[in-house]
Amino acid sequence: MGHFMTQTSERRGWLGVLSVALGSFVLVLSEFLPIGLLPSIAADLHVTIGTAGLMVVATGLAGAVAAPVVTVLTSRLDRRIVLWSLTILLIVADVIGAFAPTFEVLVAARILLGIGIGGFWAIGAGLAGRLVAEPAVIRATSFITAGVSVATVVSLPLGAFVASVSTWRVAFLIGAVLGVIALVGQIAMLPRIPSLARVRFATLGALLTISRARVGLIGTAFVFLAQFAAYTYVAPYLEDVVRVDGSTITLALLVFGVAGIAGNFLAGVTLSRNLLGTLGVAKFVLAGAVIALPFLAWSVPGVFVLLVVWGFVWGALPLGMQTWMAKASPSASESSLALFVTTIQLSIAAGSIVGGVAVSSFGLGFDFAMAGVIAAAGAILLITLGVRRPRGVGAGAPTLAPVAVSTGTGAIKVPC
Repeated sequence: MGHFMTQTSERRGWLGVLSVALGSFVLVLSEFLPIGLLPSIAADLHVTIGTAGLMVVATGLAGAVAAPVVTVLTSRLDRRIVLWSLTILLIVADVIGAFAPTFEVLVAARILLGIGIGGFWAIGAGLAGRLVAEPAVIRATSFITAGVSVATVVSLPLGAFVASVSTWRVAFLIGAVLGVIALVGQIAMLPRIPSLARVRFATLGALLTISRARVGLIGTAFVFLAQFAAYTYVAPYLEDVVRVDGSTITLALLVFGVAGIAGNFLAGVTLSRNLLGTLGVAKFVLAGAVIALPFLAWSVPGVFVLLVVWGFVWGALPLGMQTWMAKASPSASESSLALFVTTIQLSIAAGSIVGGVAVSSFGLGFDFAMAGVIAAAGAILLITLGVRRPRGVGAGAPTLAPVAVSTGTGAIKVPC
């Protein structure tokens, strides 16, 4: 009987993981879907493409602010109620976006989406440890972060399809419908996940006194800055430098995304064996692939190989950096994830802006070389600072006694 109950709890825990993964997929899909529709949005709402692009920046900045604010304001609430609320916010944002009469209303809707993204990732990305047994935490987290890779694969082809058969507003309605499906899944599958501790803004600041956490945030900033300085301009690179048609560009981006999914799940295995080694190798390989792309532009097969390599190692990095932050301060996981998400969103916005300046001023080749150098510098910093740690992974973090907490999937020991 006890064995049956254990199996039932374990199964319910994994169903909860899948419902959170579905939520992460819908959030990222809603964030990325309009990117390929910027010309249509700009024409319909009578703004320039550059102005239309501001809604992407607005989403990122809202997410950066929302991650710590939502974490602090909701720290006493059951985590599943918070996730339900953030998913509802996603649905509302997409519905408003679909019917926005002006660009200003659309930007307001994207800000709401940014709040949902920042809050959801700060809380949802760290829930695997509350839903499954400790040996399976990294693998379960890889399922949640896989939502990013899958959404990356689906968003651009889906956006292209929507643009060819209907209006850009349909893309927002698709996001809203998928959001409703995710919400139903979370209501049905998530067990009670009670709050463990009150989080205050002072707690977030105290996290920066932990050297291991600071290293993780620096490493995160470098890799996301490099990634989005280059990835934002992959389509123009393929069109203007490699000179391939639209269907080939769509295929290339699809290949990139599929490779990212594979890299994400392989990282679920390698990170538990060698965290620093996995991150260091992935960052150096990413740097090499990005730098090599302009030099191999004459060979379409060669470009596809580099995109597979780039996508594969990129798939490992969000999960890897999140694992680093969780291990740096295991007794303040939500605080660390809040700052982690803020760092990501700011780095995405900064990467897109820096990449745009580089492309406009010096060309795509310079932009890719710059992104590669940033990624390599981040790898060197992470390895150099990471190997200086004299004690266990959580060295420098407060040591708190673990207590047994009922998560709905059985009692597990967690720090509080």
